[in-house]
Amino acid sequence: MSWLDRLAEIEELEDAPLDPDLVSEFESNAAAAQCRPILFSTPTFKEYSSSELQGCGKNSFPAFSITAGACALMCDHCQAKILEPMIPATNPEMLDQKVRDLILLQDLQGFLLSGGSNRRNEIRYERFYPVIEGLKRDFPNLKIAVHTALTDTKRAKLMESAGVDTAMMDMIGARETIQQVYHLDRPVEDFQATLAALCATSMEIVPHIVVGLHYGRIVGEANALDMVARCDIHSLVLVVVMPFYAKSGTFETPKTSDVGRIFLEARNRLGDRQVLLGCARPPGMHKRVTDAYAVMAGLDGIAFPADGTVAVAETIGRPYHQEHACCSIKIGGSTQLKNPRSCAA
Repeated sequence: MSWLDRLAEIEELEDAPLDPDLVSEFESNAAAAQCRPILFSTPTFKEYSSSELQGCGKNSFPAFSITAGACALMCDHCQAKILEPMIPATNPEMLDQKVRDLILLQDLQGFLLSGGSNRRNEIRYERFYPVIEGLKRDFPNLKIAVHTALTDTKRAKLMESAGVDTAMMDMIGARETIQQVYHLDRPVEDFQATLAALCATSMEIVPHIVVGLHYGRIVGEANALDMVARCDIHSLVLVVVMPFYAKSGTFETPKTSDVGRIFLEARNRLGDRQVLLGCARPPGMHKRVTDAYAVMAGLDGIAFPADGTVAVAETIGRPYHQEHACCSIKIGGSTQLKNPRSCAA
């Protein structure tokens, strides 16, 4: 029985607009996908539960914003709304106190530090580094991830020295997308230079590519993949643009088949490096199909998986486990591996 026939038996994918040719292409690469365990990430910065997985009541991996909800760029795809669910930490003392309180009260395992950009797509974290140093000194197992925005070698080294474990940044492969969507007057080369500066440190580097960033159309994704493939990254996170964050009528929703083909291209280009599907993607049936394609393409992790995603993994024979952490960083506490299989020749 083909994968397409098996998927038709999954209740959550009933009437799903799956692309038969794409599913067949996934199946032709089945050997590589089936040998890769997949992580289902359920970080605690938003509520989550599905028919197959449960969220975590503890706030064990929250996200903090050093600018609260403010952002100078106000990119067309986001409008700063991604900052809204984050915990405000607008000065170092506030961050230090909130983190220590959560360690004491809710068994905090790590956190993401982010914020809105200035007009040059930079986030100035320097005054927060003494807090990070103190937290890492007092809690050596605490895992800290930072969304860097654009930076340079000097600032990347400062971040490393402070004790940051994981650095994340958005990779954009088209100048017109940078100018029109980000409202930013900087070249593609600045994104490549930032990634190179981060990769020259000992931090785990996790670039992100937003599929459909150019108003829902596929424009610079191939070039962004090229830039990522040339660097010694830890993993790549793919997300899909969500038009409901944008002004009405400015974005279209990317086709799931286009998204699935980028998944397959990323998997093939990055070899054994991890490729993950991050938090952001359109909801509803689009998300169910997108997540099914991620499983079949051999991606290594999915954040907040849709209903039916676990069933897809079981259907095609992929082992899986769950962690209550950001997909970009490992903090331990995994559930037991499910659906294990031998990949010996």
